[in-house]
Amino acid sequence: MRQRLRDPVTGLLFVLPVLVLFLIFRIFPSLGAAGMSLTNWNIGGEWDFIGADNYARLLDDVNFWLSLRVTLVYVVIYVPLTLLVALGTALLLNQVVFLRGLFRGMLFLPYVTSFVLAGIIWRWIYEFDGLINGLLAKADLGPVAFLEQSSVVLPALAVVSVWKGFGYSMLILLAGLKSIPSSYLEAATVDGASAWQRFRRITLPLLKPTIFFVVVIETISAFQTFDTVYVMTGGGPARATYTLIYGIYDHGFRSFDFGYAATWGMVLFAIVLIVSLVQRRFLDRGNT
Repeated sequence: MRQRLRDPVTGLLFVLPVLVLFLIFRIFPSLGAAGMSLTNWNIGGEWDFIGADNYARLLDDVNFWLSLRVTLVYVVIYVPLTLLVALGTALLLNQVVFLRGLFRGMLFLPYVTSFVLAGIIWRWIYEFDGLINGLLAKADLGPVAFLEQSSVVLPALAVVSVWKGFGYSMLILLAGLKSIPSSYLEAATVDGASAWQRFRRITLPLLKPTIFFVVVIETISAFQTFDTVYVMTGGGPARATYTLIYGIYDHGFRSFDFGYAATWGMVLFAIVLIVSLVQRRFLDRGNT
């Protein structure tokens, strides 16, 4: 029996159901989208092969370059903020002994909350008569149009996304902290190292592979942001939150130009792939 379980064919049979699902729902749709991007597919299912015309159209599309800039700005705001919040909460939880499971569950709760519900709650928080502007009024500060002002709407949405999604990265970082041998930290403490020195010289270097993983998955998540924009701003104001994913939705499910929407999707795939490879080159140096 042990020899049979060690057989590669037996192992393949165990993973075959998941592999089939992956092919059906991941690989085949991706290949289909790549083919669709070379056509003018419309809502009626009619299409003609047009080659690279959609890609040429995309290069001259002002909205595409606008959405690319908006998405990149959002990524630059969201990823570092999520990493800081997730790492900070993971470090605090790593020190908690009493009711650790309760605190961990409370911090993870926003992650499993419906994005529609979270968007409704945060829209009220950002309103002129909402919570934040109410606190600003008590401090004799004027109200801020968080969702109507182009200069602050992206950071405002990034804060919502961080609140909603940092719990997942927090748990990953907490697992990474648990894997660090306590003897290293105890030896550094005996040698007189301060808390900051222990974090900088021991914890952070040993946590680097986990941080790299978190940065990659959060970057991919940031490029794919849609729920927050759809629920809270609808791409506005003045297309200030018109991200790449929202552009795909706009062309595909509003204009029903599925071929052109697939072209946006393929370009987004290429961008995410390149960014992930660059991150691997610079952030994961020495760990692979």
